[in-house]
Amino acid sequence: MSARARANIRLPPEVCRSIFVRNLPYKISSEEMYDIFGKFGPVRQIRIGVSPETKGTAFVVYEDIFDAKNAVDHLNGFNVCGRYLILLYYQQQRVQKRVDLQKKKEELDALKAKLVKGSTPGAAPASS
Repeated sequence: MSARARANIRLPPEVCRSIFVRNLPYKISSEEMYDIFGKFGPVRQIRIGVSPETKGTAFVVYEDIFDAKNAVDHLNGFNVCGRYLILLYYQQQRVQKRVDLQKKKEELDALKAKLVKGSTPGAAPASS
């Protein structure tokens, strides 16, 4: 697709260059990942999860947003070693909201513990 044609295409707001890949085979190598995802354009970076919590996942970052969209369109549901890939656009805002929510929950739990610890049995609750 020419640069002029790309300039006229309007992409959805969630489309970005970074793709989160789930349901990968645990034994997949970096070379295999570059072979699969490199068919859709130049790949800037691939990060494969290695810890027990992130095993079977990866982040793939393309040089161009249109290459990333093309990869998601073609590889979502693609069968690799008997597993069907799930591709999602990485959304920093959603991750940040999750972290903020977790911090607020921890603060609330700390306040609850403080209130429970501060109250004495048999004492009347303070009126507002």
